Amino acid sequence: MAEKKSFLQEFKEFALKGNVMDMAVGVIIGAAFGNIVTALTTSFINPLIQAITGSESADGVTVGGQFTVNGAVFDYGAFISAVINFLIIALILFCMLKAINKATKAAEEAAKKLKKEEEKKAAEEAPAPEPTKEELLLTEIRDLLKDKK
Repeated sequence: MAEKKSFLQEFKEFALKGNVMDMAVGVIIGAAFGNIVTALTTSFINPLIQAITGSESADGVTVGGQFTVNGAVFDYGAFISAVINFLIIALILFCMLKAINKATKAAEEAAKKLKKEEEKKAAEEAPAPEPTKEELLLTEIRDLLKDKK
């Protein structure tokens, strides 16, 4: 009968797995990277959008302009800024994942090659197996039959 694990034991096993730790590091780095991209967008891309659309922002919040319909304010500049943020982050994450996958694949291929070389070396170094008692007896009988002829 299988033993039941307590909730805390199961959580401990889950939390200490390598994948969870890697994911936590990724989330932390992603948050920090998101701040960098936001700063880039706010400091460089938003002024570029303002220059292209010709809008002026007195409050420093409006980027690229806005329009009003029945009293509702639509800030399309903020939307453009958010889309650019997303595209930059997605592009860089894609490039990072592609590089990681390539490195992982190369490491796996190197490990396979090393394993094959070790197996080949072990096969070459392995001594010939000792003949069984049956094989020795048959060899002896064969030799006696040869001598009689």
